[in-house]
Amino acid sequence: MGIISSSIARKVAMALSGLFLVFFLGQHFTINVTSVIDPDTFNEWSHFMGTNILVQAVLQPILIFGVVFHFIMGFILEVRNRNARAIKYESYKGNTNSTWASRNMIISGLVILAFLGLHFYDFWAPEMNIKYFKGDMSGLLDPDNVNSGFRYYEELVHKFESPIRVGIYCLAFVLLAVHLWHGFASSFQSVGFNNKYSKALTKFAKVYAIVIPVGFIFIALYLHLNQLPH
Repeated sequence: MGIISSSIARKVAMALSGLFLVFFLGQHFTINVTSVIDPDTFNEWSHFMGTNILVQAVLQPILIFGVVFHFIMGFILEVRNRNARAIKYESYKGNTNSTWASRNMIISGLVILAFLGLHFYDFWAPEMNIKYFKGDMSGLLDPDNVNSGFRYYEELVHKFESPIRVGIYCLAFVLLAVHLWHGFASSFQSVGFNNKYSKALTKFAKVYAIVIPVGFIFIALYLHLNQLPH
């Protein structure tokens, strides 16, 4: 049987992988928001996450697998749902039956996937190059100068110099909010949280779906605008 052949198992697997990614997203935001509060703290956290063997050898591969698995399952569910849909598009009543966010999860998901590619290109790939190809695990701006300070904040600021890149990031975060608005809330139902806490969990999911993406937009705009002449 397996996940692929069971509709219920596919939905549960999709929900669990989504909840895992939501948890990571919150952790990622917590670290990134320190870049606008205290750059030194951001540098310290970034260095820890980038050099800790547990994070690099265990958690990072699990995260990558989680992302790939979630998008594969999402694609499979979309294809299966389209093939099994009894009501044809000409009789579809739009918002009468579902929300725009729920009907376009695959679109918002693909945009987010493309954004993740850009994000990996901006940060993950250069980090892998510096650490594992150049062999520099120091995290310093100048590896030959121990007093030069960590490089992570400077690299982050540099990436947000371009208004075009900032615009792309902000657009992606808007689509992330749309994706979370439906996905996070529905994931609780998929894994069986249909009890007295359902309404509270749904409200929490909706708030999370707005606060976290808006927080990321704020970080991107702050880092960009803070570089402009005053």
